[in-house]
Amino acid sequence: MLGGMEPHALPHPVPPERRIYCNRTLNLRSIRAIGYDMDYTLVHYRVKEWEERAFDQIRRRLLLRGWPVEDLQFDERMVIRGLVVDTELGNMVKANRFGFVVRACHGTRFLDHREQREIYSRTIVDLSQPRWYFLNTLFSLSEGSMFLQLVDLLDQGKLPGAMGYQDLFRAVRQSLDEAHMEGELKDEIVSNPDRFAVKDPEVPLALLDQHHAGKKLLLITNSDWGYAAPIMSWAFDSHLPGRMTWRDLFDVVIVSARKPEFFTSQARLFEVVTEEGLLRPATGGLKKGTAYFGGSARMVERHLGLTGDEILYVGDHMYGDVHVSKDVLRWRTALILRELEDEVRAIEEFRARRAELERLMEEKTLLEDRMDRIRLEILRKRNGYGPVSETPIEELEERAQELSQALLELDAQIAPLAQASAQLGNENWGPLMRAGSDKSLLARQMESSADVYTSRVANFLAATPFVYARAARGSLPHDP
Repeated sequence: MLGGMEPHALPHPVPPERRIYCNRTLNLRSIRAIGYDMDYTLVHYRVKEWEERAFDQIRRRLLLRGWPVEDLQFDERMVIRGLVVDTELGNMVKANRFGFVVRACHGTRFLDHREQREIYSRTIVDLSQPRWYFLNTLFSLSEGSMFLQLVDLLDQGKLPGAMGYQDLFRAVRQSLDEAHMEGELKDEIVSNPDRFAVKDPEVPLALLDQHHAGKKLLLITNSDWGYAAPIMSWAFDSHLPGRMTWRDLFDVVIVSARKPEFFTSQARLFEVVTEEGLLRPATGGLKKGTAYFGGSARMVERHLGLTGDEILYVGDHMYGDVHVSKDVLRWRTALILRELEDEVRAIEEFRARRAELERLMEEKTLLEDRMDRIRLEILRKRNGYGPVSETPIEELEERAQELSQALLELDAQIAPLAQASAQLGNENWGPLMRAGSDKSLLARQMESSADVYTSRVANFLAATPFVYARAARGSLPHDP
């Protein structure tokens, strides 16, 4: 036991929902510095409570515009991370890794297969186009839920003035940005963190392991000092030994970092000189024990004397944390997906039914093959070409009818299992990482940008600071 700390350790073997999953081999022994985002990375929030309050803040600002939104409520079932807002048509879509839409709703109404095909059969979701807005993080759920309900109101002619769906989405985004800028929501959280956030004593212990293993630890967050300092103190200090505080744990602390610009551009660096957040221009480089405002990733690299793959950055935002730090700086990256725990747990619980579904699908494939061959035999017989079977055409048609009936009976067994599989994690949108039988667009983004991914920072505790995480052999359709 370390100091007055409670001993915490994940069980061995580590349960699947708490493992670290590897896209590209990562040798943590060669990593000399580890940077962390704060919100939904080092500090996890109670999603429903946080997003309900964020939704309330958006609603209050829209009421000031005279919009009839007083009865709207946050619906956590309607939106998940990884969905894409179609701001042109007022839709929310789930796309596979190729950008093809596999599920869509207009407002709060889900489109049937025919509608969806008519709208999106020739459309590819391309996140580089301004039409599409990717829900990168759990912080996006409140704005997504509000947008869908506002689409319903707009279609019903209940919103004042002339506007389109893009205007609607801009109004939601602006209202949420104003809520964050005014700080009212964060003030509420600071005054009662237990209501909105979850303490995890395994996180400080995991970071202590990394610290004593010689890793430089960095806190790089977009949150301002007035919010980051009390939340970090609440989350960490009671779980650290002796008189150690969270500030002793980190070699570099940067608040109001303006990610993703922090990774791509240069900005002035200011020193936080009082607990109230008073700033002055920083001189003489970064110092441990001092918090800073602004700056850039290049400054951090120069201060540490490290570059590229010597640094691992851990965050929850697919673009602002993971993609940009990987793409611009070639830092190693880890994505935190808290929803992964529930999803992996659901997959494990469905394992036996999955095996049954796969067995039935194999049986269906064999029956379909037999049916296809009989249909071809009938086709050749009727048209008098190719190898001719001696079996009478009437007998072939009878066999085809029997196979058709067997397939109908098989489909009746497959349908409920397939539906249950498609609803794992969320009854409306299904698994985070799947879009039908393919990988989701979120999974594709994650594969391309995150070296490793896991459900929480505490999962590094079982991996240890010395882990050599090896990527599994990539699979191809023709692999045995």
